Amino acid sequence: MKTNRLQRDLFTQLLSELEKAGISPEQLRRQCRINGMSASVSSRSVIFGSDSLVLLETAVELAGDPSLALRLGQRIGINSYGAFGFALMSCANLRESTELLLRYGKVFFEPNWQSQEHDGGLLLRLNLTRGTPTQQQLVAELCFSQLSFIGSSLYRGRIEGAQIHFTFPKPAHVNNYQSVLNAEVTFSAECNQLFLPRQVLDTPVKTANSSEHIVFHQQCEEMLHGLASAQKTTAEVRQLLIQSAGDFHDIAQVAKDLNMSERTLRRRLKSESTSFRATFEEVRDLLAKEYLAKTDLIVAEIAHLLDYAETVNFRRAFVRWNGVTPIQYRQQQTA
Repeated sequence: MKTNRLQRDLFTQLLSELEKAGISPEQLRRQCRINGMSASVSSRSVIFGSDSLVLLETAVELAGDPSLALRLGQRIGINSYGAFGFALMSCANLRESTELLLRYGKVFFEPNWQSQEHDGGLLLRLNLTRGTPTQQQLVAELCFSQLSFIGSSLYRGRIEGAQIHFTFPKPAHVNNYQSVLNAEVTFSAECNQLFLPRQVLDTPVKTANSSEHIVFHQQCEEMLHGLASAQKTTAEVRQLLIQSAGDFHDIAQVAKDLNMSERTLRRRLKSESTSFRATFEEVRDLLAKEYLAKTDLIVAEIAHLLDYAETVNFRRAFVRWNGVTPIQYRQQQTA
């Protein structure tokens, strides 16, 4: 399974927290084996699935600190989420960032989140299906602590009326919840979930940026598409081109980023019934339509974002791709 930065950063921060408690990686490794963990523990590996639950429970056991998972959630910044984090930062409001979490969260972490309309608001439910009750409690503490920490950085502090419900009974370290979770907390609930009143869903994100959001949103979409894509090379090229939007990489740079020669890249794309030029134009067209439909940017600004030296060249290309001018396309989307 391919690792991502969030998983690596969580693992590194866990080792750091244990080091503060006087626990060495060797002690962690030894105790994890005793507790039945199948994978090895090292600074160069990231643990997945059931082994990650054993790892977290063992770390809490060794540190003798029941608040470790809560604290760990406060140690990971939004930059650890890569493109997903930047997409969250560029969202317009809480509603948009919640939709982003529900659609793309599966690319970056597990367990997954689900949503449900409830009592004039929205429930975000954490779908925990694995592990013992103790392990599930630790995962819930970690996830909601991280959600609260990221939310505070995006929405300027506490979201009024937000409530967090946990399925487990009130723990002995309940006082630590107040300093970590910016919401009213209840225990022994039916589900692990966050309730957001309808009136707060329009709370603006302080770093909102509509033009940047288009690019980061498409990066997330490409990563989600890549989970099930059989055209592996094409998907990777699309991701790299979207990531470099505004200063698009040429084929030489893309080949270098993929650790292959230009010749190999061209051959692989051909085997997937496409070419670098065709993929490049698809990405430009995709971003152009997103900018036109979802921002108020003028055509000249969009042309600049897509690396066109002259606006007229962008207009000609757009007509070739879509049979209508950029202005006509925008009018169709708002009609």
